[in-house]
Amino acid sequence: MSTETQLDTDPCILTRHINESGRKAGGTGELSQLLNSICTAVKAISAAVRRAGIANLYGISGTENATGDQQKKLDVLANDLMVNLLRSSYSTCLMVSEENDNVVEVDLKKHGKYIVTFDPLDGSSNIDCLVSIGTIFGIFKKASDGPPTAADALQPGNNLVAAGYALYGSATVIVIATELSVDMFMLDPSIGEFILTQKDIKIKKKGKYFSINEGYTKYWDPAIKEYVDRKKFPQDGGKPYNARYIGSMVADVHRTLVYGGVFAYPAHSQSPNGKLRLLYEAGPMAYVLERAGGKATTGHQRIMDIVPENIHQRVPVFLGSPDDVDEYLEIVKKHKNYVANEK
Repeated sequence: MSTETQLDTDPCILTRHINESGRKAGGTGELSQLLNSICTAVKAISAAVRRAGIANLYGISGTENATGDQQKKLDVLANDLMVNLLRSSYSTCLMVSEENDNVVEVDLKKHGKYIVTFDPLDGSSNIDCLVSIGTIFGIFKKASDGPPTAADALQPGNNLVAAGYALYGSATVIVIATELSVDMFMLDPSIGEFILTQKDIKIKKKGKYFSINEGYTKYWDPAIKEYVDRKKFPQDGGKPYNARYIGSMVADVHRTLVYGGVFAYPAHSQSPNGKLRLLYEAGPMAYVLERAGGKATTGHQRIMDIVPENIHQRVPVFLGSPDDVDEYLEIVKKHKNYVANEK
């Protein structure tokens, strides 16, 4: 039997897909230019991740980021790559990064009309043990006149024009969501290009997996406890859900998108506002999941509706298949009514 592989001589690479989508949308090409710059940054970060052990990029850098987390060497490198490549794209005027205390401004001569929010290396606490990590990004259009300020970045997820993430796992993939569709591309290292592998992704209405850190069970509110108990001990006597938790938001959400189910990082008594950041983690992922037919909530509010009060604001997150999210919201509503009646 022949083992020869037939090469595709007309592959749909990411750059081509972005350009064709931009042409269909009748755009100016600036968003396409921005997405291509993000793609280049992701390639560079992927290469650094693959060589981290050899190039002595493991370990902490000795500093903390804007939200108090210890910065790893790869955090700093990934952030520099994103900032520099976006600055030189001539398509952005302002950036918000997890790694910077304040917004990152772009020189006036390089200004574009977009604002980019990003977590350059999500899940970096897992870097040294080779667990999957990733990059998350969201793109807004500057809505005001005059020089850009931090206030221009404080927009709800409803204003996103595109969002997505890259996953550095057994392969490097990038998922991009726009008004048109949610599409997945895989990096082919032999040609150095991202190839379209799945177009117009739709999440299952109901999944078989739940992803949550059960180490915090003692701090959870009754609604979360009841929901997880239902997944483990189904009321209809059916098969329990499978527990899957990696600890890198990108990896957990990607699995949720592909297989269905739910990912949750809820508020609890030790983190009453949740842990995940709205502008560059929760918001972009909510956009991706909703564009794919899923839902994303804090338990009390649709994530996409929240207007940020500061660039590093944290929110609780519960997202995934629509039927699974709706089940959680019904439980929240039941407990809320119970508390109201008790009063």
